[in-house]
Amino acid sequence: MSDTLQNPVPDVADARLNPITVEVIGSAFASIVEEMGEALVRASYSTNIKERRDCSTALFDADGLMLCQAEHIPMHLGSFIDFVPYVLRHFGLENIAPGDIFMGNDAYEGGGTHLPDIVIAEPIFAKGRLIAWAINTAHHSDFADRGHAHIYQEGLRIPPVRLFRAGVLQEDVQRLFLLNCQVPAERISDLRAQIAANRLGVARMSELCAKYGVPTVLAAGKELMDYAERKMRAGIAAIPDGTYRFADIFDSESLDKPLEMSVSITVSGDEIHLDFVSPPQVRAGLNVVYTALLATVYYAVKTVVDPTILPNAGLARPIHVTAEEGTILRCSHPAAVDGRITACQRAVDLIHGAFAQVVPERVTAASNGSVAVASFNGRRPDKSLWVYLETIGGGSGARHSKDGLDGVHVHMTNTSNLPVEALEGEYPITLLRYELVDGSGGAGTWVGGLGLRRVYRAEAECRVQVMGSRLTSRPWGLAGGEAGAPGYFTVNGRENVFDTGSVDLNPGDVLEIVTPGAGGYGLPSRRGAEDVARDLREGRLSAPAVAA
Repeated sequence: MSDTLQNPVPDVADARLNPITVEVIGSAFASIVEEMGEALVRASYSTNIKERRDCSTALFDADGLMLCQAEHIPMHLGSFIDFVPYVLRHFGLENIAPGDIFMGNDAYEGGGTHLPDIVIAEPIFAKGRLIAWAINTAHHSDFADRGHAHIYQEGLRIPPVRLFRAGVLQEDVQRLFLLNCQVPAERISDLRAQIAANRLGVARMSELCAKYGVPTVLAAGKELMDYAERKMRAGIAAIPDGTYRFADIFDSESLDKPLEMSVSITVSGDEIHLDFVSPPQVRAGLNVVYTALLATVYYAVKTVVDPTILPNAGLARPIHVTAEEGTILRCSHPAAVDGRITACQRAVDLIHGAFAQVVPERVTAASNGSVAVASFNGRRPDKSLWVYLETIGGGSGARHSKDGLDGVHVHMTNTSNLPVEALEGEYPITLLRYELVDGSGGAGTWVGGLGLRRVYRAEAECRVQVMGSRLTSRPWGLAGGEAGAPGYFTVNGRENVFDTGSVDLNPGDVLEIVTPGAGGYGLPSRRGAEDVARDLREGRLSAPAVAA
């Protein structure tokens, strides 16, 4: 993580805290961010946030280290990691005041990961000094029908700027933002919901400090980070030392051919190093900035080492991540990044595939490995623009003692589907079918989860852009389990009709999206968990060295 300026508050390292107090304050942090998230969802206007919950909330300390993130969308950590440090570096602690609100989204200036995720951060003061930050991000379904050759085609780039100065709205900044949006009425309403969610976080943190005292709350925050670090180190130390490599195929409708990516994971004592190798960054919106890669690694390692580790900055201390700059998994300006989560899903597959060689009972077979996206846009009869974004789940990988889950979001994404009533009530689209895809889960002792089929009929002229992966490659099985089925997109029953992922739809045209299933776990001939466990102990079954 980036270096940060130090806030001149009294040293609280020697504050006397008992474990119960630390636990209570830690639970309060978690409660605050969850309440912020609910406020954001309930106050928002667009279907993407109020129905699909495509947003996340968090608290950071004064120096820009995460105190707690709500259990919403792991990918959004990448938009938080460097936001507060950027504000501190470029504005200066002495120039930040109560009532300031900062706004940004840029992937290269300010720690964002792609432009639709607008980050809003507000400082929290107590007794005249900065003690923490309330922060959230929400995916604004706008910037539709864009090219993805480079980031300048993908929307308005906003480095962290003041949207409010000491409680006063900077109207020129707001006007600049709204002028670049296709659906400004949605944007301003969602933006206000984000501001309200942070103000709730500020109020709750102020109440917590009033109850326990600022030194105690700050000291508890540091102790919670240290505790997360200790748990992460203990979990890593329980994994046998060694280097474990895994390679996988990355395919997408935006690529001319599948590409190979790999990771080498080296476990040494209580520290871990992950070295990623991926092709040079591409002229498509599939590239990943470093903060997005870090968010992916922290999530994937936590799921294997110890899922109970607190979601704060301490868990990252024993984890070291390298990747060559200018590649897909650590791109350089001005690479396009709108669809970065697709590559991040594959990075999770890489990490789990490598860990499966040493702790196979802790990982699942490959899940659907994709984020299937359909982004529609058109004009209403009154000539106003509409934009509708949906991401669709798929199969979740089978586990060493259970079948995989059917039709769910996995890993780096965690949004909900848009209910049929909301879809058809707000947009000129009819949903013809929404169902699980029989047979799409890989066979095994434990069967992989099923993919989804979602079929739309356009009721007015519009344009749709699709994005996905595992369209030619298949989610791999584990310990002898079979691979899951790939996904596909069709328009009026025909595949390969998309021009760089987009196509115009006329009234009556039908778009079909089928998402990948997931891999199975254990040989199909085995009877159950005991047989699979015996095969694993005796080394007869493991993850493939390279996924096909």
